[in-house]
Formats: sequence, C-alpha cells, structure tokens
Amino acid sequence: MGSQYRLLTLFSDGGLMMYPLVLCSMIALGVMIAKAWTLWLAHKGTVRVLSGVEEAALSGDIDGAIDIAHNTAGPAAAILLAGLRRIKTKRLGAGELEAAVATTGTIELGFLERGLVILATIANVAPLMGFLGTVAGMILAFAAIEEAGDVDPSLVAGGIKVALLTTAAGLVVAVPVNIAYNVFVTRIDKLIIDMEQGAQKIFNLAWDLEKDGKVEIMQKNQPWPSDVAAPAAAKPPAGGAGAPPTTG
Repeated sequence: MGSQYRLLTLFSDGGLMMYPLVLCSMIALGVMIAKAWTLWLAHKGTVRVLSGVEEAALSGDIDGAIDIAHNTAGPAAAILLAGLRRIKTKRLGAGELEAAVATTGTIELGFLERGLVILATIANVAPLMGFLGTVAGMILAFAAIEEAGDVDPSLVAGGIKVALLTTAAGLVVAVPVNIAYNVFVTRIDKLIIDMEQGAQKIFNLAWDLEKDGKVEIMQKNQPWPSDVAAPAAAKPPAGGAGAPPTTG
C-alpha cells in the first residue's frame, strides 16, 4: 500500500506531462506484447514446413504440400504456398513464379514490420515529453522566485521536482521501448532469412519438377501452345470452303 501511494504521489507531483507519458507507456506495452507473439508464431513452424513441403512435392503430392503450407503460419509458409499454387498449374510463364514469390514476400514483410513505427515514435517522443516537463517545471520555479522577490529553496523546490520527475518518467518509458524495437528488428531480419530460404526452396523445387517433365516453364519470347495452335486451326485447308474457285 505504501509503495502504491508513493507512485501515485509521484505521478501527481509530476504535473500534466505525466498523463501523455503514461498513455505512451500503455500503448507501447500493448504493441510489444502483440509484436512478440506475432514474431514468435511466424518463426515457430519454419523448419517443419520447409522440410515437409519439399518431401511432399518431390514425391508428387503437390496438394499435400499445399495443405502443409496452408496450415502453417509464417512468412516462409506463405511464400511456399504462393509458389506451390503456381506450380500446381504445371505450366508457368517466364518470371511468373519469381513475381508471385516477390509479391508475397513484400506483403509478408509489411505485416512483420507493422507496429514498429509506433514503437519508434514513442521511443523518440517520450524523452522529448520529459524534457518539455523539465522546461515547464523550471519556468514554474523561476516564476515563483520572481513573484517572491527572493531565492527561497521552498519556493523553487516544487518546480524543480516537476522537472526531475518528468525527465525520469520520459527516460523510463523510452529506454525499454527502444530496446524492444531493436530486438524486434533483429528478429525480423532472421525472419527475412527464413523467407529467402522458402523462396530458394520453391525455386529449386520448380527446377527439379521441370527436369522430371512434371512442370513446363515457358521461356521468354516462347509462344504458348495455344498461341501456336490457334493460327493453324484458323487457316482453311487447301481446296476447302475458304479456297478460291479453280477454272477448268
């Protein structure tokens, strides 16, 4: 009870800037909890999905590989799923697989980085709020001296206390948020490596299936079979209904 009362007293003595600082700390705490859970879940099944998808796809069970990737959370699984759905068509255009993987990777990276802007903003703004409270406290202290016309420690103690409390509160909020931000950035860098492994895995799988004749990858400037067959089918046979009349 004593410590709780002491904290409430410090909060009230800190002045108005304590309210936005407490709000920033609550927002940052919520973001950090959600971010830690999201990043842990994103990396949880990476090793299992990479090995499971490769084993199922090389055995010819593309649908099974798709199910494994679909039922696993994480950016690596999302990249594998996007690539497997293209491979399932058994005919890929030039650059189609690479474009699908790149697009999925960009979307997943944006999801992983969500919330980092909030943490970075709070880590930068919280000390500034503390310094603003410091300036406000010093203004109150000098105003009290000016009004009294004499330097009395009891007059300036209140303003100096406000200045010190807000500065300390701003640093208390900013330091752990800044540490959490750097930890999350490092974790995301590891997840990017997982995404690169997933992309390389799907490219290797496509090349292996192409060698086995199970997937056809069209080269640049190579016409599709339907484009080749269409003009041939449209050309009338010699002597048929479309042929010019002959004279005897």
